[in-house]
Amino acid sequence: MTPPDVRPSDPPPAWREDFPIDWPQDKFVERRDFVKFLVLTSLAMTVGQVWIAAKSWLRGRGGPPAGKAIGSLDQIGIGSTMVFTYPAEHDPCVLVRLNDRELVAYSQKCTHLSCAVIPRPDRGDILCPCHHGFFDLRTGQVLAGPPPRPLPRIRLEVRGNTIYATGVDLRTS
Repeated sequence: MTPPDVRPSDPPPAWREDFPIDWPQDKFVERRDFVKFLVLTSLAMTVGQVWIAAKSWLRGRGGPPAGKAIGSLDQIGIGSTMVFTYPAEHDPCVLVRLNDRELVAYSQKCTHLSCAVIPRPDRGDILCPCHHGFFDLRTGQVLAGPPPRPLPRIRLEVRGNTIYATGVDLRTS
């Protein structure tokens, strides 16, 4: 009796010699490749965090401008609001005229997750529509919802008929 011949009857294709792949072993990742992937991913994340920190540091170095004209008293009626940017072009703020002599301005970013807040002078509050946070219109203090701290208040000055933003008060409570 002769043993069975286990060789394939046809010769293998020519490309098999150029690309010898052990198909059953192909699904395994080598330790070296896995470590290389982890190191490169960690490096990319570290570089990204350093880049964000450097941009933030450079942006904050200049400090707020001494005074930025944001509008005139004629432009905003009693109980009306106006949106402006301060101290930089990417920092939205909102100005509310409460009465003839009283103006308040706050950062328009909610202290919870930076959603845009909406002042409601008729109700005396500022609403964050994302998670139903409420702030007091006169003080910026948290009335309800998830915001952890009050809105940053923008210091205002009125010179003649022009309204100027002169600084930002960051408050923790």
